[in-house]
Amino acid sequence: MSFTSTRDRAWPTEQPCDLDDLRALVERGTDLADYPHAASVECGVLVYDSERLRAAGAGADREVRAELVRAFSDGPGVVLFRGAFDPAVVDRATAVFEALIAEQRASGAAAGDHFAAPGANDRVWNALEKTALYDPETFADYYANDVLALASRAWLGPAYQVTAQVNVVNPGGAAQRAHRDYHLGFLAADTAAAYPAHVHRLSPVLTLQGAVAHGDMPVETGPTLYLPYSQTYEPGYLAWRLPEFQAYFAAHRVQLPLSQGDAVFFNPAVLHAAGHNRTDDVRRTANLLQVSSAFGRAMETVDREAVAGAVFPVLLRRRAQGVDEGWLERVVAASAEGYPFPTNLDADPPLDGLAPPSQADLVRRALHEEWTPRTLRDALRAAAQRRVS
Repeated sequence: MSFTSTRDRAWPTEQPCDLDDLRALVERGTDLADYPHAASVECGVLVYDSERLRAAGAGADREVRAELVRAFSDGPGVVLFRGAFDPAVVDRATAVFEALIAEQRASGAAAGDHFAAPGANDRVWNALEKTALYDPETFADYYANDVLALASRAWLGPAYQVTAQVNVVNPGGAAQRAHRDYHLGFLAADTAAAYPAHVHRLSPVLTLQGAVAHGDMPVETGPTLYLPYSQTYEPGYLAWRLPEFQAYFAAHRVQLPLSQGDAVFFNPAVLHAAGHNRTDDVRRTANLLQVSSAFGRAMETVDREAVAGAVFPVLLRRRAQGVDEGWLERVVAASAEGYPFPTNLDADPPLDGLAPPSQADLVRRALHEEWTPRTLRDALRAAAQRRVS
């Protein structure tokens, strides 16, 4: 990533969130000549013809992937592939999604969302697994897609992991607030600020965001809004919540109409937001793809639920003896899982923010409220069950 202006700073808070710094990075054009495999540039976004890429064959694969890396890192950060998915396969997948939504509604389940107001959309969490179980033939035809593999391998390398969440924005559904995505983008501002600057540089290369259009999306339906090049602004994980940055996004964002089967992939640090569906009869349907690096996991399997439960009586006793909070926090960090993901967002939705409580959050609460060890064990067990797919 090209964050050279802050590489000598250890913490993101050491660089103020200056809107002029963002302007200097994003107020520029995209030169098509720098991306020889792209077909065009629209609103600063690179557009690729999927059939043209397929015709180039395997011999051009490495060059195309290198070009995409430049596009995602130092370029506009957003790439649109026209005609990425076969519309007939998309139709089959859409039918599965609609069936899943109908089942969800019939069961009384309401899928929570990170950024949309209740009722603005229909969300199917873990649509990847649910589609595979509902219609494995459609799943196979859909996820055999070569453009999805090309973009994922370019940014993440081999052994990537695909997850998917269907999002249907209903007529009148309001636009989201501009934001960045997983990982740091889902953390509260003070939590994100606790991570050193090099982690802010690392977070964008751990995931790739994508969206497949499951119907034509003219601008009035509210396709995603983007601020190209905003991924190059390192303090962005802290800045996106600030009113002046939200206002700048609203004034300078771009929006591209999509056709059924088009796919957009983008660096998760690009400031973006779902647009306002201004129609009164179109349910805007997209399959949101979040592809994760193979490296986002620990080397060993640890039953942290068991470890936290075993250590908790010691923490209670030491706290009663007056040990300082720093000592307690270090033991909690070593014993309990401090990160709430991955989880089952149907059963474990974010309630008070963008993420549900982690194991470590439960242990901290238990300490401060002086739960019994049995109460904590029950809470940890219930939380573990909510995370199961």
